[in-house]
Amino acid sequence: MKEIVVISGKGGTGKTSITGCFAALAENAVLADCDVDAADLHMLLAPEVIKTTDFISGNEAIIRKDDCTGCGICMARCRFNAIETTPEGKYRVDLYGCEGCMVCVEVCPVKAIDFSPNHCGEWYYSHTRFGPMVHARLGIAQENSGKLVSTVRREAAAKAEELKKDLLIVDGPPGIGCPVIASITGASLLVVVTEPTISGKHDMKRVLELAKHFSIPALVVVNKWDINPEMSTEIEEEAVLGGAEPAGRIPYDRVFTDAQINRRTLVEETTGTVVENVTAIWEKVCRKLK
Repeated sequence: MKEIVVISGKGGTGKTSITGCFAALAENAVLADCDVDAADLHMLLAPEVIKTTDFISGNEAIIRKDDCTGCGICMARCRFNAIETTPEGKYRVDLYGCEGCMVCVEVCPVKAIDFSPNHCGEWYYSHTRFGPMVHARLGIAQENSGKLVSTVRREAAAKAEELKKDLLIVDGPPGIGCPVIASITGASLLVVVTEPTISGKHDMKRVLELAKHFSIPALVVVNKWDINPEMSTEIEEEAVLGGAEPAGRIPYDRVFTDAQINRRTLVEETTGTVVENVTAIWEKVCRKLK
């Protein structure tokens, strides 16, 4: 089984739209949305959820108000200002501010603070019109997204093996942080989507440095290339210097937005030059995998 991960140095480059096109063009593939902090591939693919599993990671401190004596020791020792007073003169934990360090649990003289497993979100196994999909939803203000990314990838790979699929297509998160590292480690090929702006070029270079560090081959796609042709050429030159290979260009076109509104991928929604560009890029991806 081969694994393609579609990533970008910054958000808003069209990464998910292109991943959706790859899903529509692929055969015998499993899909995974590893952009768990802002998952949106499901908006294009309209998955039917078959199985939902809670994602538990870390712990959260909860003060039992009936047992709290109001001594204030927990508040004095909390370095994250996550303890606040209640109208009754007791204390409670602001779960959005709590870092789970457990200091309050240790210092409470009456042991009135529980340290329960933290429900951070959920991950799903679903069916789409293009095949099986594993995706997730991280809770508001929850962390550990890198761990959830690893869970999604692991479950998607297991499902691909179980169903004897040839390919795993992953919609990765933007940037170069922990979630990105968790999504690309061990991948067969990276497809880096960028746009012809100064920040787009800068962020692409950082992503290619990450790919080089992990010795993963990379292709670069310039989306909306015609809004700045000179910058598009610069980006492709920088890609070659960074050890990657230009995979093609996609022009700016309103049909991308129209397809999103209709919850469909571009290759389902229309025909013409832009679809031909995307199809040619997919064919180059397939040749690179071989």
